[in-house]
Amino acid sequence: MQYFEDLEIGRRAKFGSYHVTREEVIAFAEKYDPQPFHLSDEAAAKTHFGRLSASGWHTCAMTMAMLVENLKANAQAGLGSPGIDELRWLKPVYPGDTLRCETELIEKRVSAKRPEMGIFKSRLTVFNQDDVAVASMVSNGLIQTRPAAT
Repeated sequence: MQYFEDLEIGRRAKFGSYHVTREEVIAFAEKYDPQPFHLSDEAAAKTHFGRLSASGWHTCAMTMAMLVENLKANAQAGLGSPGIDELRWLKPVYPGDTLRCETELIEKRVSAKRPEMGIFKSRLTVFNQDDVAVASMVSNGLIQTRPAAT
């Protein structure tokens, strides 16, 4: 299990692979972001997107799916997140794209009020299959500190 004490400032990681499908782009948009350029090729063609594109919120959801798979694979003692900072949608995500993530741990500290918990920040960038950055954010995470030996 990976705890707060195991986190190293500056550590970088690359992970994830998420194939974006047309069906999922439309289904997400229908339910959560029903703007015409997320639902219709014809409407999207009239915009700066040029073609059907995924909602930025859908990009965040796909990123979250990759993050959780990575956390599970690395057995991190995660406790959730108090939020994200500096969220940017840099380029459109289109059906047919394959997304992946890169992170860098930029800060960590033990919680002043809850010493059994640490707080860390990671700069996260999402890339498409052409290594073009499509989204970025600073992710804030909560993680258990190593339990005391009994």
